[in-house]
Amino acid sequence: MTQATQDNPAVAIIGGGGTGCALAWDLALRGCRVSLFEQGEFTSGTTGRHHGQLHCGARYAVRDRRIAAECLRESLTLRRIAPETIEYNGGFFVAVTDDEAAYGDVFISACLAAGIPARDLPPLEARRVEPGLTPSVRRAVWVPDGTFDTFRLPLSFLAAARRLGASLHPFASVSAIDLRAGRVAGLSWRRADGVERRAAFDCVINAAGAWADSVAALAGGRVPLTPAAGAMLAVRGRLSDLVISRLAPPGDGDIIVPQRGLSIIGSTQRRADSPDGLLPLPEELDFLLRRADELLPAFSAQPRQAAWAAVRPLAGLADGDGRAISRDLALIDHAAEGAAGLLSIVGGKATVLRAMAERAADQACRYLGLSGACRSANYRLPSWREFYQPLPAGSFTPAEPGLELAPC
Repeated sequence: MTQATQDNPAVAIIGGGGTGCALAWDLALRGCRVSLFEQGEFTSGTTGRHHGQLHCGARYAVRDRRIAAECLRESLTLRRIAPETIEYNGGFFVAVTDDEAAYGDVFISACLAAGIPARDLPPLEARRVEPGLTPSVRRAVWVPDGTFDTFRLPLSFLAAARRLGASLHPFASVSAIDLRAGRVAGLSWRRADGVERRAAFDCVINAAGAWADSVAALAGGRVPLTPAAGAMLAVRGRLSDLVISRLAPPGDGDIIVPQRGLSIIGSTQRRADSPDGLLPLPEELDFLLRRADELLPAFSAQPRQAAWAAVRPLAGLADGDGRAISRDLALIDHAAEGAAGLLSIVGGKATVLRAMAERAADQACRYLGLSGACRSANYRLPSWREFYQPLPAGSFTPAEPGLELAPC
């Protein structure tokens, strides 16, 4: 990096999904000149194809207490800074077999150890709260899950970043990462109209998700990841107000998420050769409908709204479908590959998008010689609607202090 840009460095972010949008806001707050490049529309990759569950961490508590606790912290942070995009409606983990009911003891103990509130409800009480639950329910455990809008939340981060001068480039495909003496010097991109552009940058952050390895290859780097494809299916009708999950170790077709007037069942998992042009398989959709009916018997009788598939960019290489890979993030510094100033971030969970951005921004600022703590959790984000409006005058409204969990 040159001395001329040291106090106000230029940072490029490749990938306009949830992490990239949160990164734009974080780095703009730290005084960087931010440019964000997305090959399609913002959130058109894995982020926009997520079912929108705001994980409290309960799903991961038995296998990874640290990730579970992080999910809880970040779900509360998002509820505080972007309440317009969050429905903090709670969730039930439901057992329909004796083995699942027995698993509840281990599950509740792990949740409490991770600081996640979890409590048993008698099956009859659970069905009074959610009348659509199967009469076969043997046990129900309440946890503070929720939902978020997978389009509006990232747009709130972008609206905030734009207030601080971030330059946003949808439909801009990065074609080259320029290196000089083993350091990032800039990048080139192609606009939707075919025009090629180039600009100098002091640092590039690769947040391209399932495409991260291809982006890193532009600078001779590699990103070890397992592309794990998953299918989801939405039907019309809000069949539950709470998120309904299977009281069992994480598996396929074990979450039903209410989103406005829809109900979404997800997901499956299989290895994908490419993240492009991915479609759900007929057998996946049949499986999802059967699994949904085991929790909410009316599910498969509802009119279908949509079915889709997306690739999870799981951090690390694995044989098979990648189910055993941790849902933790990986932050890769490509300096050892001759591309100092290029960072890649993959993995993680949609719920922790802000925390993932914080980790990447911290590393970028160390490289750039910038000091100052992350402040992305300190301010309430503007409405997602502002993204479509002219830039307003005025400053941000500070976020409220912490919000306590409340039972459903």
